[in-house]
Amino acid sequence: MQHTEKLSSLRSILKKDHLDGFIINRGDEFLNEYVAPYAERLAWLTGFTGSAGIAVVLPDNAAVFSDGRYILQMQQQLDQELWEYHHISHKSPLAWILDHNHLQKLKLGYDPRLMSQKNLESLQNNKIILVPITDNPIDTIWLDQPGYPNQPIEPHPLEFSGLSHHNKIEKLQKELLFNNEDAFIFCDPASICWLLNIRGSDVPYSPIPLVFAILYRDHVCLYADQEQYSETLSDFLGHTVKLCSRNDIYSDLRKITSFVIGLDKNQTPIGFIQLLEKQEISIHYRTNPILLPKSCKNQVEQKGAINAHIRDGIAMCRFLFWLEKHGIDKSETVVAEKLNQFRIETGGKFYKEESFPAISAIGSNGAIIHYQATKTNHSIIRENQLYLIDSGGQYKDGTTDITRTIWMGKKFAPSSIREQATMVLKGHIALSSAVFPIGTTGSQLDVLARYALWQNGLNYDHGTGHGVGSYLSVHEGPCRISSQPFPISLKEGMILSNEPGYYLAGHHGIRLENLLLVCKAPYDNFLKFKPLTLVPFDWKIINSTLLTPQEKNWLNNYHKQITDLIYPHLNKNEQTWLMKMCTFI
Repeated sequence: MQHTEKLSSLRSILKKDHLDGFIINRGDEFLNEYVAPYAERLAWLTGFTGSAGIAVVLPDNAAVFSDGRYILQMQQQLDQELWEYHHISHKSPLAWILDHNHLQKLKLGYDPRLMSQKNLESLQNNKIILVPITDNPIDTIWLDQPGYPNQPIEPHPLEFSGLSHHNKIEKLQKELLFNNEDAFIFCDPASICWLLNIRGSDVPYSPIPLVFAILYRDHVCLYADQEQYSETLSDFLGHTVKLCSRNDIYSDLRKITSFVIGLDKNQTPIGFIQLLEKQEISIHYRTNPILLPKSCKNQVEQKGAINAHIRDGIAMCRFLFWLEKHGIDKSETVVAEKLNQFRIETGGKFYKEESFPAISAIGSNGAIIHYQATKTNHSIIRENQLYLIDSGGQYKDGTTDITRTIWMGKKFAPSSIREQATMVLKGHIALSSAVFPIGTTGSQLDVLARYALWQNGLNYDHGTGHGVGSYLSVHEGPCRISSQPFPISLKEGMILSNEPGYYLAGHHGIRLENLLLVCKAPYDNFLKFKPLTLVPFDWKIINSTLLTPQEKNWLNNYHKQITDLIYPHLNKNEQTWLMKMCTFI
């Protein structure tokens, strides 16, 4: 079915149901960023495959909205005769709807299973009637829609989690009593995985099962397909965790009559909230109490992250050596597959899969921030171009995410590229070197990564850093480093990315990314960052004369750490390459 036919079929259903339009979220019933194939409704309808977005279909107009990471991608993937595309910060869906509304009251349908209260509130207006739809019309016309996943749920043992699920449950139950709540509804699978020390494989690149949970004062109800449960899992979880069928959550919520229910409105589908409101249940809105403790890794999780990054560093260094020798004339997809093969070989029993689809981009493709090469749509790596590789791995003891930009030539990159890349590196070093008082937020530190770029009239249209899970999602809240104000302060044990960049549309992209662990600083009540990633930066894109003595010292110390930890695990030729890459400057 072509995109024209898909859009026409959707509009026919809307007309039959007396609706003037429909809202399509990029997400699933769990409001996940990364979703299973069955939930890729936005991509199926529009052709846009980004991990964040929303579409609105009206009788004569349709538009897709996303953030700065995806503007070039939307431009390339959308049929612009069918779809407009907008930067969501410059034109909101509501503003666009009002611009195209010629009716006194516009009836817009939405799927309450896929919409958070925050999303719904952003669309409310006295000229719009928002109508919840029981059956998603896209599921009606998507005839070859993949089935719902139901892979086995696996225990995540204490050797990796560092804290028993019984202890975690007990602490949260004490919070229930303190807040005078009878129960708390969790719809975020990653939070439930952390709470119960479980993992799964329902979603590509994220080791999670698609589950709901309700925490009561004396037990927990876990909701999944019965096929996902095993006797081993039951024994591991114990009698305080009841294994329920996924669809039973709706009937269980309907049975509640006099409870005080806690939930996070930003992580709970509006359909659940509407169901509780009909029963006149007392709802206590508060932030998911798992988010903060999950983001602050304990000592076992921190040690696991360090070990995972040593393995990942070995794989990346072996790959970069191979790339220098054999990368020319290979396709972007072949090169990405080679990197994954190195991770499989190095990771052994610890490695599961990539932590996201690798961004393997040569030349102008690197300017597309979340570019995705495919078997049928890719470029060939040529000499004297910039190659950007953003990738990561899911290891049982940690999650990795790294970006390196490489000059695919024997000599230095052109001076303009070296200057741009050096400004990116200066920002990377400034953030990595930061010492900051307890209570500092990521938004307060963001300027450090941009300052050198700004002084040269350069910038980048994405956040500087996101939280990373412990064998969980590679994008983890609540911590982040961004120019957008955000109230969550950085705390010891958090793992964040540090990824400033610069992108010249139609020419190249530059991004340099490490993961950082938040640690205690030498001073009381101060914190600092420790780099976890152990991979050298390409000296062919750096102009060392633009670095200060302090920046050179940081880079030399960083490269010394890499040679100490990675060098012993490489073969002789790889060792020679690594010493050249880590030459003292």
